[in-house]
Amino acid sequence: MQLQTEQLQSAAGFKFDNVKRNQLLADKGLKLSTAKKTGTTIVGLVFKDGVVLGADTRATSGPIVADKNCEKIHYLAPNMYCCGAGTAADTEFTTNMVSSQIALHSLDTGREARVVTAMTMLKQHLFRHQGYIGASLILGGYDVTGPHLFSIHPHGSTDKLPYLTDGSGSLAAMSMFESRWRPSMSREEAIELVKDAIEAGIFNDMGSGSNVDVCVITQGNVEYLRGYSRPNQRVEKEQSYTFARGTTEYYVPRAAPQPAEVASAMDTSA
Repeated sequence: MQLQTEQLQSAAGFKFDNVKRNQLLADKGLKLSTAKKTGTTIVGLVFKDGVVLGADTRATSGPIVADKNCEKIHYLAPNMYCCGAGTAADTEFTTNMVSSQIALHSLDTGREARVVTAMTMLKQHLFRHQGYIGASLILGGYDVTGPHLFSIHPHGSTDKLPYLTDGSGSLAAMSMFESRWRPSMSREEAIELVKDAIEAGIFNDMGSGSNVDVCVITQGNVEYLRGYSRPNQRVEKEQSYTFARGTTEYYVPRAAPQPAEVASAMDTSA
């Protein structure tokens, strides 16, 4: 009995065996994986009648802009949506999977799903994979208990706050919220603040850009404002950048001599 108790005690708590293993591998020259920087600005806030979510639309692949109009506000249920930052595929497929689970849950119970139910499904899925799914989420919705706003981090930790930002442009967006957010904001004030927060991320973060998407969730109604603001819209060039032929000098290298020409030259010199 005492042996079983000691085994249970030794198995409890956290284990740090892999720390020594990783250090040994690093000492032998193995390059361990590092955290990868992603580019996005996503935000959410609670106002008087519901929740407003916002996101930019730039998707990057390293230094390359892969998509200028990426959709980062994902559908979960008729009464809730979810913004995603991180790996685009991970955010899209994670939200799609949980969306199907919420639909089955609603059919099984015969009731509209609660926002906290979706939050629990998301956090359990991400925690199960220990951060290997690169999805950092802001979940907003309105259910029978009122408006709710949650953040779910890639390792499964969660927060519930009246306003949230995430992504590489989150600090610039948070500066807008901390200076201008107040309880019981009107719908128009909330949308304008979300727009300004996303634009702050767009203009102060190289990984964020293009347009501003906004989603307004109130009791029994969702309004998805795709392309609500276009701060980086292209304008016509002010000058003509054409140049006359011959303006720039260039060098044309001579073609390499062919084997027959080389042989002929050798015969002549002989």
